[in-house]
Amino acid sequence: MKSKRRLCKKRKSGSFRCCSRLNVTKRNSGIRVSNRNMKMVSEESVSTPPPHRRSPATTPKFCNSFTNRIFSDVACDITIVVNGESFLLHKFPLVSLSGKIRKLVADAKDSTLSKLELSNLPGGPQTFELAAKFCYGMNFEITTANVAQLRCTAEYLEMTEYYREENLISRTESYLNEVVCQSIEKSVEVLSICENLLPISEEVGIPEICIDAIARNACKEQLVSGLSRLDCNSGVLELKDRCIEWWIEDLSLLRIDFYRRVICALGHTGVRTDSIIASLMHYAQIFLKGIGKPQIWNPARTYTSIIENGQKTIVETLVTLLPTEKSTSIPINFLFGMLRVATMVDATLACRLELERRIASRLEMALLDDFLVPSIQTGDSLFDVDTIHRILVHFVQRMEEEENDEYGYESADISSSSQGSMLKVGRLVDAYLAEIAPDPHLSLQKFINVIEVLPEYARVIDDGLYRAIDIYLKVDFDFSNFTLSTQDYLSIQ
Repeated sequence: MKSKRRLCKKRKSGSFRCCSRLNVTKRNSGIRVSNRNMKMVSEESVSTPPPHRRSPATTPKFCNSFTNRIFSDVACDITIVVNGESFLLHKFPLVSLSGKIRKLVADAKDSTLSKLELSNLPGGPQTFELAAKFCYGMNFEITTANVAQLRCTAEYLEMTEYYREENLISRTESYLNEVVCQSIEKSVEVLSICENLLPISEEVGIPEICIDAIARNACKEQLVSGLSRLDCNSGVLELKDRCIEWWIEDLSLLRIDFYRRVICALGHTGVRTDSIIASLMHYAQIFLKGIGKPQIWNPARTYTSIIENGQKTIVETLVTLLPTEKSTSIPINFLFGMLRVATMVDATLACRLELERRIASRLEMALLDDFLVPSIQTGDSLFDVDTIHRILVHFVQRMEEEENDEYGYESADISSSSQGSMLKVGRLVDAYLAEIAPDPHLSLQKFINVIEVLPEYARVIDDGLYRAIDIYLKVDFDFSNFTLSTQDYLSIQ
């Protein structure tokens, strides 16, 4: 039989046409198979093998396909079973490249072993078929869609350099380094595939390679796009929004644990904080949008657990990924939205307190709608007044600390630089009180607590406060069962 040679080379489209070179010589008593180094040529120089028909479902694969083209007069002598699918093959091309199959055949008690079962093979039967084609020297493409599975399968089958130079492990690693790592898009695609190949994909280091490539390429793009970003900053807002990195949307393909690692790597390589924040906001919008909306404003709601698809983990992880430095680029309405979701999915107390602290640091930028945080407790008031009260406490403490740093202990100085912020929040709180006052389930004590949390100089005039008190006392209030102590009466005056 004439020797058949197949070559492979990186294609322009980002794929390798991959095969091994085989010399097959027929002798009197059998077959001698030798594998030589695999090479690469352009796609144009390699003719694509004609399509072949699949064998019936009851017949093992390959018995009527590519094996006949190489060993047309040699009967198959081993059946490989992968996840219930059988492959009728020849021992010699397999043991020449796969250390695992070689050991299984050598260690078999029966010298005429004719069947092997490979359990938990990464990628399943489809990937094993490609690995078998590689052993037979057949032509196929390595692409971003199959390189992770092929690399893990090659590791499982122990297709190392010990058995032949440029074995399948070497070929897949070359593709990862030469093709995948040069593109953010390809790196994200391969990384997302690795989620279904754990833990072996971690053991061979594919996620780490992809994460480093994403961070490195994102940093490069940030440097080369600096001039265009300056142009965008001088233009209209719509044009500026278009300058946000395109890869932000691609990262939403990742599971939260891989996404967290990518964001940490982006921060370590020096990617801009506003780009990281934009990515966090986009990821939250994709995975957390619409949580609890049917129940949110229903006073008679019976709240049930809505934690699905790891949403609690997503919320807690995104909060830990928020930049630690003081930054005005995190929209206040996004922080309030995350706080609402954190409450609904029962996030940890530390997560909710961190969001409350961040909100308090920029509370003067909030709007009334932001303050209307719904309560999820059955029988409680419609709005989560306790959360707003805690935020206001944090805000007052921040104002006092800033004033002490600037003016000593003259925190009540009306000319203080913090006075403007305090007056804004004062007007906002009065409007909030008027908004929640009609709630029949709102207790008097909670109402008073919100009134008293701000210092006196937070209000130049008290018209807004008196209006809120008037609404509270008049709207849907049962005066027949109402008793007001002297102390409570004096508190709201």
